[in-house]
Amino acid sequence: MSLTLEVARVAAATNVLLLLVLVGIWGRNYATIRSKHTLGSALFALFLLAENALALFYYLDPPSMSGPAVRAMMYLQVLEFAGIALLVYVTVD
Repeated sequence: MSLTLEVARVAAATNVLLLLVLVGIWGRNYATIRSKHTLGSALFALFLLAENALALFYYLDPPSMSGPAVRAMMYLQVLEFAGIALLVYVTVD
């Protein structure tokens, strides 16, 4: 289970970093454009950032959780990483 927890930690930490990039870009774009879509994107990224920061907090000092629960959360963090990485790719490109 330690490898599973480590993968979840790395995915959550990477998600936090990528979301900080997105919040910065979309926040700057909103300041320039004043579009509701840009504001919505920035707020969405902020909510995801809060979720990933909380998950990372729990992964760094994990409560006793069953193996299947940790594995399920790891899968979700990795899938979320793929989605966020795609958003960063299309935003920066």
